[in-house]
Amino acid sequence: MRLAETMLYVKDFDSMLAFYAAVVGTDPEPTGHPGEWARFVTDGGALSLHRIPDHVAATFEIATPPEPRDDTPIKLIFASGEPPADAERLAALGGTVIERPWGGIDVLDPEGNVIAIVAAP
Repeated sequence: MRLAETMLYVKDFDSMLAFYAAVVGTDPEPTGHPGEWARFVTDGGALSLHRIPDHVAATFEIATPPEPRDDTPIKLIFASGEPPADAERLAALGGTVIERPWGGIDVLDPEGNVIAIVAAP
């Protein structure tokens, strides 16, 4: 078996759609569910965003700047030819850069999901 796709459930669908389109550098594929579900296909697999239903989204707030979603044991990992430059690019798009003591670079997306940026092999 191989991992085919990762899905993130998001509160602010439109801003997260714009953020991840910039992260992966492409527009999403048509899904037949605009405003509810978006799917980005990359050479490493697919990343989908799914809108959290309004009645659920109303039960929590996203801090500004976002706090890490420590209650979610998931980290997206993106390979980059220039991790520090890409971290700064994501910061300009609304991400929050976290430099780790071991030398790693993580970025919080606008809703606090943790993204690791690693050197491309």
